[in-house]
Amino acid sequence: MSYPPDPNNPNNPYGQPPQAPGYGYPQQAPPAGYGYPPPAPGYGGGPGYGYPPAVPQNMPGLVVTTRVLLFIIGAVQIIGGGIYLIAAAAAKEVTNRAQQIDGSDPFNGFGNAAAGVLVVVGIVCALFAAFSITLGVKFGKGGPAVRITTLVYGSFGALLGLLGLAGSFANNANPVGIVFTLMWLAVSITMIVGMSVKDGVAWFARPRY
Repeated sequence: MSYPPDPNNPNNPYGQPPQAPGYGYPQQAPPAGYGYPPPAPGYGGGPGYGYPPAVPQNMPGLVVTTRVLLFIIGAVQIIGGGIYLIAAAAAKEVTNRAQQIDGSDPFNGFGNAAAGVLVVVGIVCALFAAFSITLGVKFGKGGPAVRITTLVYGSFGALLGLLGLAGSFANNANPVGIVFTLMWLAVSITMIVGMSVKDGVAWFARPRY
């Protein structure tokens, strides 16, 4: 006596085929944290994409060097300005005494004018000194404007150094003056490089809170 084939028997060729998962009924994803880690943020379903750019935590070396050079330049400019002002006061004093004695001018009539020029140069040196020191102070919290200003300042200094060097060689100047001009040119180039390298740009472009 034969029996009808069992539809649930897996060996029955006439039974119902097993249903594929996801066909007819939606397949639910396992909850996050149970066997499957959640998608990494920034890649796939998280906010953002990739990794944020590296932000320097400490001031880069060339930026520190440029800052120190700005302080040194400011100090030298203060000393130079003081020397010019002292020279102006001395020229004024000599002129006044000579005029009181015999009405002459040891500077051929330009004593007062020379003193005035020296005063102006001394004041200009003092202003540049304040500018250099202020730039150096702002390196800690300054933004791209400080970097661009320093870059322009260094470029202007390099231009003056090149002109001074060309004039020194053309006039057979004292070697000491040539060495001083080369040092000034090297300082200006260091400032330009420090404000142009990748680390310097990243430092001044970092977020400040």
